[in-house]
Amino acid sequence: MTATDRSIELINAAAQAAADRLAHDIIAYDVSDVLSITDAFLLASAPNDRQVKSIVDEIEERLQKELGAKPVRREGDRDARWILLDYVDIVIHVQHSEERVFYALERLWKDCPEIALPEDAVKTRGKAAEHAQLTGSSEGGQS
Repeated sequence: MTATDRSIELINAAAQAAADRLAHDIIAYDVSDVLSITDAFLLASAPNDRQVKSIVDEIEERLQKELGAKPVRREGDRDARWILLDYVDIVIHVQHSEERVFYALERLWKDCPEIALPEDAVKTRGKAAEHAQLTGSSEGGQS
């Protein structure tokens, strides 16, 4: 079983929206073979809480406007350190860079196939580490 065309369409629109809001390390996995509750996960991060919220807001707005999709659940708004958007077909995780490193969701899904993303999203790989180096913080990010 593989992710549906609709799931891929949602993932790509969400990845582009995240890239447009300068998200770091955007990656998507087809988890349809290992999970029955969703087809795909999209992971993205940002160096601060305000940017996490901005990325999530842009994803929600873009998916609603372009594809008529609304999340059935949104969690993590209060602290904006890790916000989850559940669209049933896909689940989006936007995390503060520190949470991204700590929880390392990529480790859980590394055996699942990656979903090809728009070029702007692919270019975000390694941005968390680059940002950490420029600012002298200890955030590493996953690439």
